[in-house]
Amino acid sequence: MKFSMLAIAAAALSAGVNGFAVNQVPAARTFAVRQSTMLKATEVETDKMAALATAANEARGLAMDSIAAAHSGHMGLPLGAAEIGASLYGSQMTYNAKDPQWMNRDRFILSAGHGSMFLYSWLNLAGFDLPMEEVKNFRQHHSMTPGHPEFPNSEHNTPGIECTTGPLGQGVANAVGFAVSEKMAAAKYNTEEHTIFDHHIYALAGDGCFQEGVSAEAAAFAAHEKLDNLIVLYDANEVTLDKMAEYTQSEDILKRYESYGWEVYDIDGHDLAVVEETIAAAKASDNGKPKFIKCNTIIGKGMEETEGTNAAHGEAGVPYVDAAKKNIGLPDGEKWYVSEGTRDFFGDVQAKNEAVYNEWQATYKAWSEANPDMAKELEAAIADEVMSAEEMIAAIPELESGAEATRVSGYKAIQEISKLVPNYISGSADLHGSTRNYIDGGGNFGAGFDKSYEGKNLYFGIREHAMGSILNGIAYHGIFKASGSTFLVFVDYFRPTVRVAGLAELNRVSWILTHDSIGVGEDGPTHQPVETVSGLRVFPNVDVYRPGDAEETVAAFVSSVTRKEGPTALIFSRQNMDQNDALPAAERRAGALKGAYIAKKETEDLDTIVIATGSEVQHALKAAADKPGVRVVSMPCMEAYERQSDEYKEEVLPSSCTKRVAMEAGVSGLWYKYASKVVGVDRFGFSAPGDTVMSELGMTAENLSSVLESLS
Repeated sequence: MKFSMLAIAAAALSAGVNGFAVNQVPAARTFAVRQSTMLKATEVETDKMAALATAANEARGLAMDSIAAAHSGHMGLPLGAAEIGASLYGSQMTYNAKDPQWMNRDRFILSAGHGSMFLYSWLNLAGFDLPMEEVKNFRQHHSMTPGHPEFPNSEHNTPGIECTTGPLGQGVANAVGFAVSEKMAAAKYNTEEHTIFDHHIYALAGDGCFQEGVSAEAAAFAAHEKLDNLIVLYDANEVTLDKMAEYTQSEDILKRYESYGWEVYDIDGHDLAVVEETIAAAKASDNGKPKFIKCNTIIGKGMEETEGTNAAHGEAGVPYVDAAKKNIGLPDGEKWYVSEGTRDFFGDVQAKNEAVYNEWQATYKAWSEANPDMAKELEAAIADEVMSAEEMIAAIPELESGAEATRVSGYKAIQEISKLVPNYISGSADLHGSTRNYIDGGGNFGAGFDKSYEGKNLYFGIREHAMGSILNGIAYHGIFKASGSTFLVFVDYFRPTVRVAGLAELNRVSWILTHDSIGVGEDGPTHQPVETVSGLRVFPNVDVYRPGDAEETVAAFVSSVTRKEGPTALIFSRQNMDQNDALPAAERRAGALKGAYIAKKETEDLDTIVIATGSEVQHALKAAADKPGVRVVSMPCMEAYERQSDEYKEEVLPSSCTKRVAMEAGVSGLWYKYASKVVGVDRFGFSAPGDTVMSELGMTAENLSSVLESLS
């Protein structure tokens, strides 16, 4: 394919400058930049390029002033990637700053979240409701400009922030999730007559993002599923925090991405004309390949004392701010300076974007009139409107199960959930057959084989970390509710994504985690989680459900799609367990929704309470069967229980009864909040049949009965 004549001319002038050969065309590399349309630049184009260049320098100034005022933050990326920001927000992206939640807006994800002043500067310049006073309050308490970008939540509500980033690499993988969701939405809702979804996903990432393994997992998935609506811009400044990148990195990242199946570009990230043309070419290319643009940049550009070095990575440049601002042509002595010309320019950008927006609104109106049922479904999905938990519970028939594993109960429940929540999707890290979360009749998502972009079942391959981040990206995109599955013990492969989902209060995401204890048996301690359930319970905003039978499993699923405050982990067994048929299904479901309930009430004066979860509930019921003074409480979800009224909690666990025993096939620590004695597993298991492991480590009704008798 032809390389831009303008870029070739720039390359001839700039080759070798600043330590890299700008816009050279390596023999083994393919470039896909279109034939230049800018060789005979019009006066309008010249004015536009000048305005973008001015905006880039003023964005640099905003970043420098805010970081200097805070004495905290990272100057390197906001200064080094300013031309990229100018091109994206001033030209290439389609958005409406007055309606930041417009469903067909382009999405921008700052994977290198430490460079957050880049994002805040451009949001302010682009006219989003991020006042200059908030830019000045960077990293201050209760500001709209926290140290790393945060998805709107109960702590921050900053318009234009598409996802929470900071842990490097997560944003790249989140962007893949956005791209999945856009493809899925386009396939589901676009018609031959009307196109509702056709936006692009942009991510800006740095060297650190591509050293993190999660980006590699996600990149392979993106190429395999031909997500050509995704454009990743690599801020290739050759610097990491400790040292220059070459100290720890020697691979050719372009070749790596090309080998995955991405379309790759190699450009001077400071040449606005080339940046403009390359992004435009990437947008226009719908060849089934995601796009990877290596933007060779100088970290901290404009601050001569630190630019191009790892000192630019943090706030070390604060003493040089005034000189740097003067060096790039900003007025001497003025802070947070934005020219009238830049404000006018972005006013014009907003007007152009509003014209696109208004045209889309007309299309949407015509589409919704032609497809009222689809429109109603889509609008409900975006508003996150689902029936109440109580209504959903009532709508799902009793499972009427015999002894069965809760993963099997989960399979039955997910079929019902997918009928009641049309935009519910699910995927697995190569374990659908074991985790049992396949949606029958839902089709498979992706490209090739029997897949299509309408499919509700995602095959992530053995990429747990990418799965977690992609699920978060789907949830951030705001149309689908997404779940993903693996064995519980492997949640540690994507634990960082659970933390971020909790922080972002992502209620649209859940995880189906099976094979939940030493009951896994023969696979041995590498596959027998003992610490993992407790490790999930410590995350704020995350509900952890470990149901004790089929009807509790239904309640757990219902909670995962109706709760608004955060994500849910669903913990299911491999082995069969008995059903508590002594209680009606409706009571078990209602009780499980509250997190804990009385599964067996004492028949004499209350003497002892046994609290259990999951497969241990059956043991508690058996052990208490001949003990009239013993109450059994099933507590599938500590977090839901803690949200109940004091009156309800006192009803279930009366404070007057201090003789309490908790039983769970995992580490005991958290249970001492509720009980003075815990029958748990504070060691790793061993390889043997599951019943043997359970028996040897005390997870039996007989052992619990002995413990109860010893308390008498």
